[in-house]
Amino acid sequence: MVVTSQGNPTTPVPPPSAAVATTATRPGRPRTVRKPGRHTPTRSAAARRRDLPAALLLIFPAVAGFAVFFAYPTLRGIYLSFTDFHVLTPPHWVGLANFREMSGDDVFWHSLLVTVYFVVLSVCFGTLISLVTAVVLHRVARSSVLRGVILLPFLISNVIAALVWQWMLDPQLGVVNIVLRHLTGHSILFFGSGGWAIPSLAAISVWKWMGYYALLIFAGLQTIPPTIYEAGRVDGASEVQMFRRLTVPLLRPILVMVVVLTVINSFQVFDIVQVTTRGGPANASNVLQMYIFDKAFRQFDFGYAATLSLALFALLITVTFTQLRLARAGESDLN
Repeated sequence: MVVTSQGNPTTPVPPPSAAVATTATRPGRPRTVRKPGRHTPTRSAAARRRDLPAALLLIFPAVAGFAVFFAYPTLRGIYLSFTDFHVLTPPHWVGLANFREMSGDDVFWHSLLVTVYFVVLSVCFGTLISLVTAVVLHRVARSSVLRGVILLPFLISNVIAALVWQWMLDPQLGVVNIVLRHLTGHSILFFGSGGWAIPSLAAISVWKWMGYYALLIFAGLQTIPPTIYEAGRVDGASEVQMFRRLTVPLLRPILVMVVVLTVINSFQVFDIVQVTTRGGPANASNVLQMYIFDKAFRQFDFGYAATLSLALFALLITVTFTQLRLARAGESDLN
């Protein structure tokens, strides 16, 4: 105890180091030092076991649906591709006979070339129009009503869209040919001509999916910082130059995804062809899905149809992974 100048006794206060030492050496239960931000509560194994039945019950509908509608049909189709299977006879294992027949099938190769032609037109024009539309919505027209109107064709059924365009492109009563006759004096057989059938179908597909792909690209444009465009304006770049040098490189992951989705949807085209041309004229629009449908449900050769489907499945996987690898879809210039 220390006596101050006023005569009042006071208790000396130990220095901070002494207080810490006293606390650390105090007998009792040892204290656990927790580092901030590193402590995460863990659940016991018993609690996890109690939650397991509820978790399995919640995921059972999704797993059952995937197994019944995806896994089993896929495995069944792979098995049938190695068999000779018709409706009234059981499957008979033939090994690679269907694949040898497919390699020498001229109709299959013609259908594949027609499908590739359709895919190229759909991907090139669809991606370009969707990109320009998304940029206009993002940079010029910011109306939410206009965005909803552009998305409307995607909400229409493919069959309804094909029927509407079939009436509009009718050579006699279609509004498009009526306008063409007033302008040029003659009409065009959009679905009745071998040279116009696939471009007309590709135009319908582009119109149908353009709003959906434009919405995806528009979402990607929202991730580009506005300061990049401000810096471009300061440097004197025009809108076209900023589109080529800034927008397109920064949208590479989104554009790759749009191209992959377009390729997959275009290779699986069936409904608009079935409604409008049914593969004609003279097999000019006989895409691969139409040929598979003809083999399965008209000739009832399900084994060979399964082989064609398996070939299409392998082709889609190869094209998709090649696109992702060559386009470096996982990289972005924003990083």
